[in-house]
Amino acid sequence: MTELLPWHQQSWVHLQRYITQQRIPQALLITGNKGLGKQQLAQQFAVALLCASPQNNGLACGQCSSCLLVNAKTHPDLIQIQPEEPGKGIGIGQIRSLIIRLTLKPQFETYRVVIVNPADKMNNASANAFLKCLEEPTERTVLILITEKPSVLPATVISRCQKLTIAIPDKETVIDWLDNSPVCKKEQRDVLHGNVCLAQGAPLLALDYVNEQTLSLRNDCFDTWLAIAKQHKSPVMIAEDWHKLPGSALIFWMTSWLIDLIKCFYPAQLESLYNPDLQGRLQELSQRLELKGLYKLYDLLLVARQRLDTQLNKQLLFEEILIQWHELNRSK
Repeated sequence: MTELLPWHQQSWVHLQRYITQQRIPQALLITGNKGLGKQQLAQQFAVALLCASPQNNGLACGQCSSCLLVNAKTHPDLIQIQPEEPGKGIGIGQIRSLIIRLTLKPQFETYRVVIVNPADKMNNASANAFLKCLEEPTERTVLILITEKPSVLPATVISRCQKLTIAIPDKETVIDWLDNSPVCKKEQRDVLHGNVCLAQGAPLLALDYVNEQTLSLRNDCFDTWLAIAKQHKSPVMIAEDWHKLPGSALIFWMTSWLIDLIKCFYPAQLESLYNPDLQGRLQELSQRLELKGLYKLYDLLLVARQRLDTQLNKQLLFEEILIQWHELNRSK
């Protein structure tokens, strides 16, 4: 926790300025794509606010009693609010408990920090209850909300927060960090470089992709997608298999393949492909398709992204997408 990620440097300057000017925001909303380390930056800011002897660069010392309590995960003034179970939301009961807890004074003389991650997992009831924390701030309390989907949050919540957006770093920064990362094995680096585009430039996501063998899974899915295009596999049968896989990843992959197919119609854009390793097969496929049909399927994928977080049957969702993809290729 004592070292900043290289692409966080500018964001930390902004946060350090809050501390040095003693203008700590009552509520801070940190946004950015998945895999950019939003939680880590929020934690570093929180620990710096709790630290009794911060370093010259504003980061926590790591040695005072507050830092030791944070490391032991027993600091009474650092409160983490997150879904109680994977895939679940942040319920109103959790927010009501937080409100009661915030009526008490912080136990230390610095600040009390509440981190809500991911904030978009608050439902309407819990978000409305959370407004009480924003509208009636308690003594020396800082609320940090983290999300990669700020549009999901109510406008009433967003308007009461200072905003900090973590930008996607340039590819050179990502590659350099991955090459020098102690958690990245030397034999993984070539694979990691191939995952940078797949992870949309998010370094931590690229690292997860390697550890979870995501690139291999994506390649298998692409081969299946091509088999459907060539009428070699049934879209209904594949949808039955695919609904068991991570839905958001599949929708993103299919969207990226579709965008790349559209770019193949315009050679000047080939350098910006999401999937440069698939360029040859995508170009070959694009020669058999029409732009109008690709745009229609693209619209369906955008709608599918919104439907993933609902109670809609995922298998039926993938059937609709894959059948349209099958029909698009059928007359070719």
